[in-house]
Amino acid sequence: MTRHLLVVGAQRCGTTYLHDALAAHPQVAMARPTRPEPKVFLRPEPVDAAAYVEEFFGHAGDAEVLGEKSTSYLEVPEVPDRVAATLGTPKILVQLRDPVARAVSNWRFSRDHGVEPRSLAVALRADLAGEQEWDRTVSSVSPFAYVARGRYVDDLARWVGRFDVRVQFLEELLTGPGVTGDLYRWLGVDDTFRPALGDDPVNASSTTPEPLDEELEAELREHYRESDAALAELLGRDLPWDAASTPAREED
Repeated sequence: MTRHLLVVGAQRCGTTYLHDALAAHPQVAMARPTRPEPKVFLRPEPVDAAAYVEEFFGHAGDAEVLGEKSTSYLEVPEVPDRVAATLGTPKILVQLRDPVARAVSNWRFSRDHGVEPRSLAVALRADLAGEQEWDRTVSSVSPFAYVARGRYVDDLARWVGRFDVRVQFLEELLTGPGVTGDLYRWLGVDDTFRPALGDDPVNASSTTPEPLDEELEAELREHYRESDAALAELLGRDLPWDAASTPAREED
């Protein structure tokens, strides 16, 4: 029986690499086209399941899992209801990372796309102070939610308990063997398969990284302290942020 999978986020957390690891598996078909992301369930109109499969999975063949990666889904409150109405209870995959590193990556992405003229410190401080508007209903086109998007627990709580949710960390992909096998096993497909994707889930950035000053990083860590503690409690495990440093490279 065909099963559905949604990779719902988070943005700038290595989900492109994750998508490719899934798409490489012979028993998994990921929605096409992949760019732009389908974002089907951002639409307020009801989605017909048969039409959804026909539009995005015409290539699926005998695949057992039909997957879609749309990283805006995690943060839009209405999406879980829309997903349930169309797909019932698909598996939900979430990949997260150190929220400070994610904020820096988001800034670099916005700089690369010519929408962010401010320095890293100025942009992050503005978001930290709540000076930037973020409409979650059009979140995929809001490039400035650098800090706000890192409070993962607020968004994740809408999914956990309602769906079969797997949460993993970019840091695990970078440092830990066996993550791919564990993921395939959770999906119920051949967990001995290993994709030929290289060793690094990195999308190169043309923007030279700016150093994050210690005072600002301390403010960001304090900002995330409560939400990170709640996230660890929700997941029932420690987070890897304490060992993570803000990377100089860009992961999508």
